[in-house]
Amino acid sequence: MPANNAPVTLRDYRELARKLVDPSVWDFWEGGAGEESTIAANTDAFDRLRLNPSVLRGVHRPETTVKILGETWDAPVAIAPLALQTMAHPLGEVATVRGTAAAARVPVIVSMMAGRTVEDVAAEAEVPLWLQVYCLRDRELTRHVVERAERAGFGALVLTVDAPHLGRRLRDERNGFRVPASVFPANLYAADVGRDGFTSPAGHAGAEFDPGLDWSVVAWMRSVSRLPVLLKGILTAADAERAIEAGADGIVVSNHGGRQLDGVPAGVEVLPEITAAVAGRVPVLLDGGVRRGRDVLAALALGADAVLLGRPVLHGLAVAQEEGVAHVLTILLEELRDAMTLTGTGTVAGAGPELVRPGAARPSPEPPLPETPVLPGTMAVTEIAALPGTAPLPGTVPLPGTVPVGGGLRRADLHSSVSDPVMDTMNFLNEVTSRYPEAISFAPGRPYAGFFETEQIFSQIRAYLDHLAAQGATPEQVRDAVFQYGPSAGRIREIIARSLRVDEGIDVPPESIVVTVGCQEAMFLALRALISGPDDVLIVSSPCYVGITGAALLLDVELTAVEEREDGLSCADLEAAVLAERARGRRPRAVYVVPDHSNPSGTTMPLAARHELIDLAARHDLLILEDSPYRLVSPGARVPALKALDRGRRVVHLGSYSKSVFPGARVGFAVADQEVVDSDGRTVLLADELAKIKSMVTVNTSPLSQAAVAGALLAADGRVSELNRGTAEYYGDAMRHTLACLERRFAGMPGVRWNSPTGGFFLALHVPFRADNAALARSAQDFGVIWTPMSYFYPQGGGERTIRLSTSYLTHEEIEEGVARLAEFIAAERHADERR
Repeated sequence: MPANNAPVTLRDYRELARKLVDPSVWDFWEGGAGEESTIAANTDAFDRLRLNPSVLRGVHRPETTVKILGETWDAPVAIAPLALQTMAHPLGEVATVRGTAAAARVPVIVSMMAGRTVEDVAAEAEVPLWLQVYCLRDRELTRHVVERAERAGFGALVLTVDAPHLGRRLRDERNGFRVPASVFPANLYAADVGRDGFTSPAGHAGAEFDPGLDWSVVAWMRSVSRLPVLLKGILTAADAERAIEAGADGIVVSNHGGRQLDGVPAGVEVLPEITAAVAGRVPVLLDGGVRRGRDVLAALALGADAVLLGRPVLHGLAVAQEEGVAHVLTILLEELRDAMTLTGTGTVAGAGPELVRPGAARPSPEPPLPETPVLPGTMAVTEIAALPGTAPLPGTVPLPGTVPVGGGLRRADLHSSVSDPVMDTMNFLNEVTSRYPEAISFAPGRPYAGFFETEQIFSQIRAYLDHLAAQGATPEQVRDAVFQYGPSAGRIREIIARSLRVDEGIDVPPESIVVTVGCQEAMFLALRALISGPDDVLIVSSPCYVGITGAALLLDVELTAVEEREDGLSCADLEAAVLAERARGRRPRAVYVVPDHSNPSGTTMPLAARHELIDLAARHDLLILEDSPYRLVSPGARVPALKALDRGRRVVHLGSYSKSVFPGARVGFAVADQEVVDSDGRTVLLADELAKIKSMVTVNTSPLSQAAVAGALLAADGRVSELNRGTAEYYGDAMRHTLACLERRFAGMPGVRWNSPTGGFFLALHVPFRADNAALARSAQDFGVIWTPMSYFYPQGGGERTIRLSTSYLTHEEIEEGVARLAEFIAAERHADERR
């Protein structure tokens, strides 16, 4: 591998993937039937082939496009069906179709045993989709899946004919392999059944696959769907003839990746006799052993119309999600073009049998993969250097290569949270912003700088010190109030308690308040205290604020996301999620909500829904983590805070003065008046427990910051709403102006819509293309406008065609110009999509 450790071959990706996945999962992917001689034969057969170059042919830009079943592909390659790709990454097949689309327009064959539904995959696909089918004993279930795929826009069916049951895979038997609890075939089971009812692929196949299939199954498949039917698993010329006679529209020469019967020939070995028998009547695709571009060219020369790429796709997915898949395919296609150029093969059709000769040399064995520590579980790591033709994800770093020397560390040895893209979203946005300083940015959710004057710092601190003196504090006590650490729970709890009472109607004792380093620390303390074991679950809306997602990652807290509707979080959906988690044996502990002008979607929870949520929390013994930083910087009448409605101490209120008083002070707080009973029957407040945790995290919140915030609260007599009256009007006006500009620019534009928040900093804009990091980079570089991909805020996937716009930091002139640039960018993306 090169000095920067970035992969340059598919073998490089294989080496990297093995280091990153659980050993039993690796064996499930790489293992085969019996002694695995057929797996070895698949690659050995290609190694023995030699290409005959023809020189001085003037081939500069070889043409790789092919037309199969009436559709033009960018290259003679399709992605093979690979079951349960969610073992490589939670997005599974969704990431695979995205990565494929980023590299080339070629088909992805989605396994019937996929970890994501055909509807999920189709919603993201910008490439042709085919469905691989096992004909089950339950023909109605088989029909149902086929019909769903056809409705979703799939273009062909690939019926696997060599698996009346799964082959005997010794690695899996020795490992006692069971799929992870979160992985199941989503097209066959609902989530609440699949996660509990599916553990073993072999066991499932033995119970559900129909071993009595005969050639009549082809006619049955054609009777339930209008889609073309290809048969996968053909290894003889006689069976190829029977397949055509039975009505097959295509043939896939395959030994199932060596996973069914050990000792059968490699596909490329029998390919010439099969293509001779078929004689062009139907397309012939080759599956198995393709690892290099020259393998693709050799298969074409021996009569294949195209090849399928299998295990290397899983390797790319495990290493770097969709970017890994894209890079794997990009490498293969670059190698193919290179081989075509150097052999003088100008087109795919020009690859004839004269191009190939058997080689006398035996293949060199694959070098053994070094034994390295592996990550626990099956979550893939997304560490990868910037790949050609792709924009890096947040959190990307150079790939791990050799074991570091000296004081170096491998990321694989660090906590898994540091490799999660959500942990670096803000850094990525900051990097884009600094790279394009002239761009107008709708990304930062921060207050408008024009509201602050430097002298305020001194006047606010002086106001607090004068307050202490007026209360009888000695000069030494006044000095210590700003120079010494102070109590972990905070020095200004009485002032905060009074402000909450007069401004929000939240009447709690000062002892129930913990002053924190911003609201982010309050979230961290609450999660650390409330989530006590691996079966405890935090429920969040989707989309949700990345701060809570990041805190959960750091603390290994299990998240369950409830999809927001257009008008926000539905209590009915929330209750269904609670019941589903309990049915799985897990304990929903708390639900996190931003009820007012939420980040990122801008929605506000109506009063009736707030009462309903509190009732639901009481009924199911839940706590509510209420985070509402935008209430006091939004215009108009406020709906009562959840904590103001809380009569049963079900709400832990997480507050912040970063938006409303003093962003740089980083002062937040938690109101935790819930009673905690210890083993001796002694009762304390949850706030006391949070303060204990805080004492081991930040010790205390900066007394100087507390003084500055307290002075502002004292000057306003605790009424932050009055302090922010002009501020709220400014933000409300900025939001209204943004909405008006969107209306002027986008009204009637197909595929573009947005919501209309009445306050806060954010709104959501839906667009007719994938609004990912690559699109953001194009927007910043080519059009001078920056925004935030909404997918950052979906903890379990989603939001790929939505962007978040922040309206708080910009002037009217900047908003108008920014929306104009945004309109140009969206028009260009729509036009590019139409060309594709």
